[in-house]
Amino acid sequence: MNFDKTELSDEELSRYSRQILLSDINYDGQLKLAQSHAVIFGLGGLGSPVSLYLAAAGVGKLTLVDFDSVDDSNLQRQIVHREANIGQAKVDSAKQNLQALNRHIQIATLNHSLDEAELLTLMESADIAIDCTDNFSSRFAINQACLQAKKPLVSGAAIRWEGQLTTYDFRQDNSPCYACLYKPGSHQELTCSQNGVLSPIVGMVGSMQSLEAVKALLGLPTLMGKLMILDGYTLQIRTLNLKKDTHCPVCQAQS
Repeated sequence: MNFDKTELSDEELSRYSRQILLSDINYDGQLKLAQSHAVIFGLGGLGSPVSLYLAAAGVGKLTLVDFDSVDDSNLQRQIVHREANIGQAKVDSAKQNLQALNRHIQIATLNHSLDEAELLTLMESADIAIDCTDNFSSRFAINQACLQAKKPLVSGAAIRWEGQLTTYDFRQDNSPCYACLYKPGSHQELTCSQNGVLSPIVGMVGSMQSLEAVKALLGLPTLMGKLMILDGYTLQIRTLNLKKDTHCPVCQAQS
């Protein structure tokens, strides 16, 4: 958290006035958001709405992590990018468009794959991580770093007409982790490039990820201990209990 910022400017008070009116946020909550540092892993279909809404909401520092470039096939769902950004690194494209949205926040970028030590160092400097990646190896690595650093992790996924969302809050000892839900090697890797995805589905899940991130930063109730499953075709939402696995090797290694 950036304790150098001790107050909101008049411009920020005007910009965020609709949020400040909410009793659960008010001035102190908005200042806390402005002092916070969120790391967004992946600037694709999920990371686009996450980054746009966290920037708009006034989270003071965003670190964007991605090592891919913008392709024309991305623009169907990756709404932080524009046609003019095709061929550009996704982190640079996103930074450019987010800065155009809100000049009051800081944006850092990492345009390479992070090793275990880099991930842990990054999370130790941050307040929260939002996992918007699309592969199990990245998700397990991010989960491990957040668990070690005891920082909350908002995890979302979307494929075809379906989405899911939860928050692992490692500030709380009873929080499950990603490996409590998915065991390494036990699930088939599904990708949007092979199975397809409807653009509003990633928009819905990503928007809810940003909501969970704001709530976690403000100390408000989140989906910790719950797994939300969205069926976009029927617009039905199920919420399942998600408990910490007492036999989870990742959790046990940190206990």
